[in-house]
Amino acid sequence: MTVAPFRLGMLIPEFPTQTHAFFWREITALRAAGVEVHVFSTRRPVEDCPHEWAERAASETTYLYPPRLSSALVSPRDFPGMAQALAYIARLSVGAKQKARALGMLACAVDLLHYARERKLDHVHGHSAADAAHVLALCRLLGGPRYSFHLHGDLPVYGTDHGAKAWDATFVAAAARPMQRQLIEDAGLAAERTYTLWMGVDTDRFQPPAKRAEDPRGLHLVSVGRLHLCKGHVHTFSGLRKALDRGLKAHMTVGGRGPHEKEIREAVARFGLESHVELVGPLGEAAVMELLHRADAFVLSSVGLGEASPVAVMEAMACGVPPVCSIIGGTPDMIEDGTDGLLVAQEDEEGLANAFLRLGQDRALQERMSRAARERAVRTFDYRETSRRLLDAIQESRAPRRQAA
Repeated sequence: MTVAPFRLGMLIPEFPTQTHAFFWREITALRAAGVEVHVFSTRRPVEDCPHEWAERAASETTYLYPPRLSSALVSPRDFPGMAQALAYIARLSVGAKQKARALGMLACAVDLLHYARERKLDHVHGHSAADAAHVLALCRLLGGPRYSFHLHGDLPVYGTDHGAKAWDATFVAAAARPMQRQLIEDAGLAAERTYTLWMGVDTDRFQPPAKRAEDPRGLHLVSVGRLHLCKGHVHTFSGLRKALDRGLKAHMTVGGRGPHEKEIREAVARFGLESHVELVGPLGEAAVMELLHRADAFVLSSVGLGEASPVAVMEAMACGVPPVCSIIGGTPDMIEDGTDGLLVAQEDEEGLANAFLRLGQDRALQERMSRAARERAVRTFDYRETSRRLLDAIQESRAPRRQAA
């Protein structure tokens, strides 16, 4: 993948954090293809990022909040755009408090406008359909570059006024097909202005081990992600308890941190799993790979809204670890049930127990699913391919307007 010289801005909220590895991979792939990528973020993250590339990523990121004092200076040529931007805010279907907050977004949009002009950016792509999308839309009204943005979960999670955010977006991408349907059916976007574009995984780095040893403690389940109740840890623990009570030998390692760690630890105790479940905290990429090399299955039993096409599942499949996932977001598109993983209904603790028993009692099935999961990841989830699709979408969406100019 090589391209003509192209200056791309990438706007990622609170970058970098623990869950942003796929964004850094995408930036790396685009740069390798010859794209000049300038990274922006709304503000510095509150939490530390455990990945080895975090310090470099932060040093290369331009943070829009708080905005520079110089951004308060708007040139006369920008006055019409400022009037349109203020009208945009006035039309938002939110209360006075949220509109006042949007004025802060406008200040960030002015700052982004100045940076875009200084760096001669051709396009800006945002990895959020929430406030960052407002910043992009406002920047465009002020006279900034063309833009697009990515929806990474169910539309209601990302606020309101999605049609306003997309008023002049060259396209809006969704990280899973159900989210693309929401953009069309709920936000009213024309189908030709939407894409389903997954994030990706480095399948050269995330590989199966040369030999996966059998664990004397039985089936080794692994989960890596935010410690949030929406990730379904409690349902996983209930399913594990049921499987253990039916004779399964198994244990589980849980990586990550989050706001509900206390509740999740309490659930471990409530189900009597202290000797079967270990919480190991946040993990960098190297530690995640080491853990996946010791895993027999990856578990993601998320519930509710917000999940799209989980990159943690892609990483597991790339390492030859079959996933056990709830049917949520894009997981039915990622996993062929019974071939390269197992799907269960949300909150189906009996279904989780049966999945654990099935894998734990059939080593040959584990091995077949392991091979199929790896093949699926290489074929579909490699970050170079997913980054190429994003770049193709950006260039294709811009082409008609360039020709008409």
